[in-house]
Amino acid sequence: MTIERVAVTGGNGTIGSEVVRELADQGYHVTNVSREEWGERGEAVADEYRTADLLDAGETYGALAACDADAVVHMATIPHPISHPEHVVFESNAMTVYHVLEAATSLGSEAVVLPSSINVMGATYQDAPTDVRYLPVDEDHPLTPRDPYAIGKHATEVAGAGFGRRPDAPRIASLRFPWVTSSDRLRERFAEADRTVEGIRASKRTGRESLFAYLHVADAAAIARCCLEADFDGHEAFWAVASDTNAAVPSAELADEFYPDAERRSELAGTESLVSIEKARELLGWEPERSWRDL
Repeated sequence: MTIERVAVTGGNGTIGSEVVRELADQGYHVTNVSREEWGERGEAVADEYRTADLLDAGETYGALAACDADAVVHMATIPHPISHPEHVVFESNAMTVYHVLEAATSLGSEAVVLPSSINVMGATYQDAPTDVRYLPVDEDHPLTPRDPYAIGKHATEVAGAGFGRRPDAPRIASLRFPWVTSSDRLRERFAEADRTVEGIRASKRTGRESLFAYLHVADAAAIARCCLEADFDGHEAFWAVASDTNAAVPSAELADEFYPDAERRSELAGTESLVSIEKARELLGWEPERSWRDL
């Protein structure tokens, strides 16, 4: 079955609005499904707009059924644990995913894209350093989440894998995003900052916990589209990061300085990412096109 109609949940958000735009530009019929009222971002290019509380299983099913969508890109979750109670953060990330998967499977959807995170490893928001066993990190690296956001993202992938084992399941992709943002924010955070080892150590946001990874929002939208167009079965998790680090020093030096105990499983050339995107290249045909170094 060819995918022609796509529901994008959270189409008013940073990533969601760009996904709406990307899919619309590629000729898909797009419905923006959001709990918020009509806003100023992604819905401007969507073909339809529907409101729904995705924490309600019935509303989720009703909204996706009304969309008559062939696939769902789910981006409507709380993006960090900073300003919400812990149980609310976990519920947003775990239960909305379950409701979307349940509805999409029942409705016969072809594909579902889920919002995982680099924090599935246990990274930025926990009270312990990120446990990095080897470099470059790939999808098989052990996951040791402990904060509510990271645990919720882990639950996202477990739910995706569980539904993916069903014979009637859609194709399901979990995208492990780092910090995803615009050109202007990347320029401010990295291009205009001191990203030498000395500058990184002096910074409040070193990047060590998130493996010095980042991603331009346009590349985030592109990988979501690639997941819809890919050919694989069941559930797969993919690292979705830029092909370089956010540091102005060679990656090998960065690894020596910040991850001295991590095993080196391959040579780190130039300023390449400490997170491998080979799986996304091979299964999705995706290649990030933007770097903060070009801004």
